[in-house]
Amino acid sequence: MKLSLKQHGCRDQRGFTLIEILVVVVILGILATIIAPRLLERPEEAKRTKATVDIRALEGSLGLFKLDNGFFPTTEQGLQALVDKPTTGRIPAKYPDGGYVKNIPMDPWGTPYVYLCPGIHGEFDIISYGADQEAGGEGNNADINSWELQ
Repeated sequence: MKLSLKQHGCRDQRGFTLIEILVVVVILGILATIIAPRLLERPEEAKRTKATVDIRALEGSLGLFKLDNGFFPTTEQGLQALVDKPTTGRIPAKYPDGGYVKNIPMDPWGTPYVYLCPGIHGEFDIISYGADQEAGGEGNNADINSWELQ
């Protein structure tokens, strides 16, 4: 007795139709146009967050410097005074071996943080000029300033 495939509930499968494939491609295209802009914004948001974290860490190290020595490094001594004991200007008396940090990071856009002491907005100011690497700006180009951090 010969049985056909149809009697066993199996049917002939030939794959997807062209219309089914086109519908999937259109749906994927719509999803990509909705999701892609959100994913592309994330790297810039991550850079701004990293700059904020870096500035906070530098503030903490500057606080330790002042706690040990009674003053902050000058603008001329710069943030490098957290890595190496200054040899010009006011010399810190209680400078720890190895300094306060191993190195001063560049901001996420590859430029040095700006350090001013005395600062315009406080005892010192630390600034990253953002994506455009110029003072001022809006959105991703906006400066990240120590005195504005929450």
